[in-house]
Amino acid sequence: MPTLFKVFIVEDDEWYQRMLEHHISLNPDNEVECFFTGKELLKNLYKDPDLITLDYSLGDEKADDIIKRIKQYDPDIPVVIISGQENVSTAVDLLKEGIYDYIVKDEDTKDRVWNIIKHLKQNVNLKEELNQLRQEVAHKYDFSSTMVGESEEMQKVFTLMEKAVKTNITVSITGETGTGKEMVAKGIHYHSKRSKGPFVAVNMAAIPSELIESELFGHEKGAFTGANAQRIGKFEEANNGTIFLDEIGDLDLNLQSKLLRVLQEKEVTRVGGNKSIPIEVRVIVATHKDLIEEVQQGRFREDLFYRLLGLPIKLPPLNRRVNDIILLAKFFIDEFVKENQLSPMTLSPESVKKLMAYNYPGNVRELKAIIELAVVMSEKTVIEPQDIIFTPKKPMANLMLEEKSLRKYTFDIIQYYLEKYDDNIMKVADVLDIGKSTIYRILKEMKEENEAA
Repeated sequence: MPTLFKVFIVEDDEWYQRMLEHHISLNPDNEVECFFTGKELLKNLYKDPDLITLDYSLGDEKADDIIKRIKQYDPDIPVVIISGQENVSTAVDLLKEGIYDYIVKDEDTKDRVWNIIKHLKQNVNLKEELNQLRQEVAHKYDFSSTMVGESEEMQKVFTLMEKAVKTNITVSITGETGTGKEMVAKGIHYHSKRSKGPFVAVNMAAIPSELIESELFGHEKGAFTGANAQRIGKFEEANNGTIFLDEIGDLDLNLQSKLLRVLQEKEVTRVGGNKSIPIEVRVIVATHKDLIEEVQQGRFREDLFYRLLGLPIKLPPLNRRVNDIILLAKFFIDEFVKENQLSPMTLSPESVKKLMAYNYPGNVRELKAIIELAVVMSEKTVIEPQDIIFTPKKPMANLMLEEKSLRKYTFDIIQYYLEKYDDNIMKVADVLDIGKSTIYRILKEMKEENEAA
């Protein structure tokens, strides 16, 4: 059964009250309750109406006082004033107090109320969808289910993450590239009290040094050549949420002092501006570098280091948590076949041995790419050793960075090996364990699609 939209009508004119009640009740999804006085309304607020229509000229209490009492109970309940007189200054004052709308009694009143209810219902649906999306996102980054690991090292990580979500302490995540630092940051954010706020990730190493200040703190129009409009920075964008500063060790030394000031003062000043803008942001940083060594070498400020240290979480490389390799592999298989609507797949015993024997210089990210490729290459429901391809010369992970169709993955894989073996189709067919005719057919399809594009 759908949830009814509950409307309270407060009106001391009995005829007008019945008219509104009849009109609103024409929609069976609306539940209407009427009151003649403000006191009756206030006694029934515990029923949590979705909308209150309030006659401005009630005899027992002033509408202003009733509105204040409603807002004290729940500031989010929409209140629509229905008045017999059109008074612009009164309407403006009431709107400042937080009412949803001000309507003058005339022949269009009932239709305006009807439209207001329609819009409010749409807002309710959007809020429910947003809450559902937030729950789905939280589940996606639930470190008890998506961050797979039974090793002692990962159990320590989970324990620290659980501590991190309980407070707003700064978190510093260290570990080799590909160990899942951003996944840890998202897991902490989406399970903390800030989960309803934004999560903003910034890769410091990917932004040119001359643009990083504008990217982080924003800029005013005309601040520099090309600044054609005002732009808010990542810190403002992350207000009331979390900012994740990845590869913080690559931040230019000259900008470290500005970042330190922002963290200390909890305010930013846009490039080219002189106004301080207060911010309330949780900071999570990550790096693959040894920041203590960076401090000793004079490449990282010591005071900023201690400001960012907070709760340190160190992620182990995959070759130090070998017992998690097969758990992760099975997890990635299940995720990939689900996303691509493929039949369930398993690993043969020989494939398990092959996966366990590899060193994984690219860590979890590399394992994920290897497994997804193996699923694509397998022509059965069991992944065999020949489906598992390690390419130390040129990381196969690069082929998996972008989300593509299964067909496009196949094209890219064929192209990759043709380039690797200098267009030797016999060699590629042997390595991929497929027929030459299959390669020729795929090449023809690739050519046709490129020509069509």
